[in-house]
Amino acid sequence: MPNLPPDLPNNLPEDSPRRPDGETPDITTKSRNMTCHDCGANLVYAPGTTALKCNYCGAENEIVAEVETIIEEHDFYAALQQASSKTEMQTLQTVQCDNCGARTTLKPNVVSDECAFCGTPLVTSSPETVEVFQPKSLLPFDIDQKAAGKLFKDWVSSLWFAPNDLKKRAELTEKLKGMYIPYWTFDSETDSRYHGMRGDYYYTTESYTDSDGNHQTRQVRHTRWSPVSGRIDHFFDDTLVLASHSLPRNYVDKLEPWDLEKLAGYDERYLSGFQTETYQIDLKSGFEVAKGKMQEQIRNLVSRDIGGDEQRIEDIQIDYNDITFKHILLPLWISAYRYQDKVYRFLVNARTGEVQGERPYSVIKIALAVIAVLAIIALFFFFTNGKRRADLFNVNDFGNLAYSDSYSHLFQNTFQNIYLKVDLISQFIMNIDFLNYF
Repeated sequence: MPNLPPDLPNNLPEDSPRRPDGETPDITTKSRNMTCHDCGANLVYAPGTTALKCNYCGAENEIVAEVETIIEEHDFYAALQQASSKTEMQTLQTVQCDNCGARTTLKPNVVSDECAFCGTPLVTSSPETVEVFQPKSLLPFDIDQKAAGKLFKDWVSSLWFAPNDLKKRAELTEKLKGMYIPYWTFDSETDSRYHGMRGDYYYTTESYTDSDGNHQTRQVRHTRWSPVSGRIDHFFDDTLVLASHSLPRNYVDKLEPWDLEKLAGYDERYLSGFQTETYQIDLKSGFEVAKGKMQEQIRNLVSRDIGGDEQRIEDIQIDYNDITFKHILLPLWISAYRYQDKVYRFLVNARTGEVQGERPYSVIKIALAVIAVLAIIALFFFFTNGKRRADLFNVNDFGNLAYSDSYSHLFQNTFQNIYLKVDLISQFIMNIDFLNYF
């Protein structure tokens, strides 16, 4: 066996990741025993606890931190230099999806799997070795697969005009995969100097002649513009940046807020039993995304500082100082499946239970609903016009229709028949499989 780093033991478990050349990559600074002390099976982290659990015999091993972990901010520019010198990096074996490009680690001894992000089969026989910044902190899973499956099912059941088989898929909770997603957080002092225009409203009175030839007056609003300039100092704390292209950003953003104040120190035991995606947006690019978020907030601060009734921002010069960052992992339950050659993804925040996702629509259900609405509208106009023609009631007394023997029963029976037909069609849709294709 090749020489190992001094902080790694020689008796590594058989499921430890290995390079193709047989060497053992430096995955963590310390290797911990993650096998059951009773039966020898692999232990997995039990969400919502501080323990590793054996799924075979039920034994639990408490996760006890060897030293008290302090969640630290790291210097941005120093980290960029360290990346070039390969310090503060970790080596991982990952599998990359040929369809969506997501690069993830796998559970031990897994020989076949599907991509959690798009449902494409993964080629697990050809892992790649990559070097990435090691995460320094994470939020452990707080919601287990069963609870996430219920949240997912409830969300799907609440969707209008969803295809029938979408609800059937909601029963398949094994489709939900636990995944740690990479994020960057950035802190920065900002010094912003701006130039713009302030608009203040004022009013004048003008005369005009109305359509009847009468002379009238009215108040007309005008805007008085004046040049302004100023300076805004603002500190940004934990600006969160998703370091992945694998998930729809608009849905991921809606999973916020995260309870970042409860971050735990990075410990690979929290990862046991789950997959981890490695970042696709590197540190430098991540800060560019963070700057975009900061600039949006700075523009709001500048508008507030300009004051007045309207604001025009002509120029902002922003200096970013004392930039620090954290590389963290946040937990999601993810389900992905293909429906009519399109990938739909569902996300569950494994801390708060917030559910977001893409969903297909049933064209046939929407069409039938539109037809039903149009039929009701047409029926309403039919009876309205019929009443007028028969002169059964005064135009201001719609209620007289209810007392007309010649129309009341027809009116009630027709609406009752429409209701029954719509209900029948709905039941038909819910039970006929071929309509899932529409």
